[in-house]
Amino acid sequence: MDSDSTIATVRSLDRINLRLAAETFADIDAACAARPGNVSRNTWIAEAVQEKLAREPMAAASQTSERRAHG
Repeated sequence: MDSDSTIATVRSLDRINLRLAAETFADIDAACAARPGNVSRNTWIAEAVQEKLAREPMAAASQTSERRAHG
């Protein structure tokens, strides 16, 4: 099989299904409620992913170079 055919194309804004324990969703919802304003679960998760990527230089560098190669 050609390696290009195994690479999933990710649009600039894409949807995923995320499986987490009910307790994790409850913790996320509590964190959202504790913040000022109205923060959605989706926004909170997206922010958490960005924070994690920022802390992991190798993952961020790989993501940037991959965007350049496919962009």
